[in-house]
Amino acid sequence: MIVNAWTTWPSREALSRVGLTPLRLWLGVVTRAVVLGVLAWSSMAHRDLSGWQTALVLVGICCCGVTAWGVFRMTLAHRLWPSMGLFVLLGGLALVAEQTGFRVAAVVLWCGCVITVVERTPLVAALPVSAGALTGFFLDNNDTATTNVITALGLLLAGYALRLDSEARGSAQRLLAQERAARKAEGESAALAERARIAREIHDVLAHSLSAQLVHLEAARLLVERGAPHEQILERVVGARRMARDGLAETRQALSALRGEISPLEDYLRELVSTTAAAEVTVSGDSRPLPAEASQAVRRVAQEALTNARKHAPGAKVMVRLEYGEDDITLDVKDSGGTPGELAGSGGGYGLRGMKERAELLGGTLAAGPYEEGFAVTLKVPA
Repeated sequence: MIVNAWTTWPSREALSRVGLTPLRLWLGVVTRAVVLGVLAWSSMAHRDLSGWQTALVLVGICCCGVTAWGVFRMTLAHRLWPSMGLFVLLGGLALVAEQTGFRVAAVVLWCGCVITVVERTPLVAALPVSAGALTGFFLDNNDTATTNVITALGLLLAGYALRLDSEARGSAQRLLAQERAARKAEGESAALAERARIAREIHDVLAHSLSAQLVHLEAARLLVERGAPHEQILERVVGARRMARDGLAETRQALSALRGEISPLEDYLRELVSTTAAAEVTVSGDSRPLPAEASQAVRRVAQEALTNARKHAPGAKVMVRLEYGEDDITLDVKDSGGTPGELAGSGGGYGLRGMKERAELLGGTLAAGPYEEGFAVTLKVPA
């Protein structure tokens, strides 16, 4: 871990300008402008320079600016040797400035090299470069050793503080990107879950209705082919029409539920059993609003259980019991049994299986099986 801290580059997010506030961006621009201004002022002020000497000074300042820009680009790309070469070039320019009498410019370049190399490169590579720059600075500085050491430590700490600040900003940018990706994935997951819920609603509403209609229409076709009395054919057509009307009403109710316009659960169950002879509803516990998924699960299981009772035990007594628990809700649908009706073979055979899958998705359970002489379906879901 210690080796990694010495050999690892600062992250690209830390070395880039992404995430910088406008104030920080302007501060950086002003700092660079001040540095170039100091270089120009220290080179031109109080000096009698000829035309070609002034041109050389301006070329040198431009070379320093281009080299510094190259340092920023190469370190951003994590290219070590080009970065080190550019730092050496800056040190060479500082040495030329010092030898030609531009002492202030040399000091600015050496100090800038120390701070920048510590801030933007691996520490193991920054040490020799900063040591060379500080050596040039000390040789050109007539202060005491204590002052030089304090100055060196200040420069190194300034560069390291800028490095830590950049790393903190880079970490914040990475966390922000991860959060955005997580939100996007969460949104896609929610959309898929909603699509699955709509698909379940469409299936649960239409599957048993269309299958029953198909049975009635197929029976009507067979009666027509056999030349049966019109009354029998009409009875089948009327039955198919009733199934279509009920299916349309259930579809509208499902769409209302998807839009959040859902009727009280007890009212729905009472309306549902009103179409079944010898069926009654009992409710126990403290009634309360339920989550949409739990309410829809109870409705669909009750609908499927009553449909199965009409298919397999027409005319049987059906008891529907709804119990509100503290943390869940339980639905029991029990019939007294009977002889299977003519619709017993209709449907795809996956109604209760689909209800069981729906219950499991909600963290609940569904049990279905013989009960005394009849059949019982029990649903329990958190609510």
